[in-house]
Amino acid sequence: MNKEDYIGRVVYSKAGRDSGRFFLIINVIDHNFVNIADGDLRKIENPKKKKLKHLSILEECSYEIRGKLLNEEYVNNATVRKFLENRDVNKEV
Repeated sequence: MNKEDYIGRVVYSKAGRDSGRFFLIINVIDHNFVNIADGDLRKIENPKKKKLKHLSILEECSYEIRGKLLNEEYVNNATVRKFLENRDVNKEV
């Protein structure tokens, strides 16, 4: 997978204090590490550095947020939070 393909993807944390939560990949540091945020506990301004082996990468992607991140436009935390909340509701149904 290309570095840009990871940005905006929904991931599920499998390990650590934040295990069991959903996040979006904000940035790819290298082939082992990414920065993740959920807009709630982990803000866009202060993303969590996480190893890829501690994450389950899902097929879902927010193309709107991904486009903004790739174009270095501002993404607010509410947008990320709402996307992840809507995703959780859709999964339970």
